[in-house]
Order: sequence, then structure tokens, then C-alpha cells
Amino acid sequence: MTLWIRAYDGESDIWSYFELDDEEWALRHVDLQGLQRRPVTAALLAEVIEIRDHGDLAAMASYERQYGVLAEGTLHGWREADGAAEITRREFESTWVAARETLDANRTEETS
Repeated sequence: MTLWIRAYDGESDIWSYFELDDEEWALRHVDLQGLQRRPVTAALLAEVIEIRDHGDLAAMASYERQYGVLAEGTLHGWREADGAAEITRREFESTWVAARETLDANRTEETS
């Protein structure tokens, strides 16, 4: 069963959004920072595994520069975290799409 959650870290002013598998490992991870909710992470487990298995360190470094670092480890205990809540798939998807579009556009601007 897939689960979608968000959590707020007031210390770093980051909203984190996660799509979790049935063991509560992150399948997708989005971080939005600051008042403008600027995307800083939009990482996908399937892409990370593909690069790990078929790429090299340079490919992984490039991915992480563009999309950030996927949350590692299980997110068991998220229900007890202050500011954490379950969200709808629709809310997660709209956040994911907007973050990926922004990070893709930023990458295009950097390489132009």
C-alpha cells in the first residue's frame, strides 16, 4: 500500500513530501525550502537504483546536483513527528510535478 505524507522542519524551513512503499521507504521525495517553497529535492528511487546499477559516481553526483538526495532508510515513526501528516495522492503528485519541472528548468538554464 502506497502512502503519501508531508512533514515540516522549522529549523531548516523545509517542507518534505514523501511517497512511501508498504514498508515506509521513500519511493519519491520532494523538499521545498523557504517562504517561496523553492524546490531543492525531487528524487525518485527507481532513477537512483538505475544510476547505482548502471552508472558511475559522476552520474550519481550529477543526478544529486539536479534532483537532490533521496531520503535513505525507513521513515517508520513519521506519525509521531511534529508537523507530519498524511496527504492525498493528488497533493503529492501536484507537488512532485511542479518540483521536477522547476529542477529540470534550472538544469536547462545552467547548461545553456
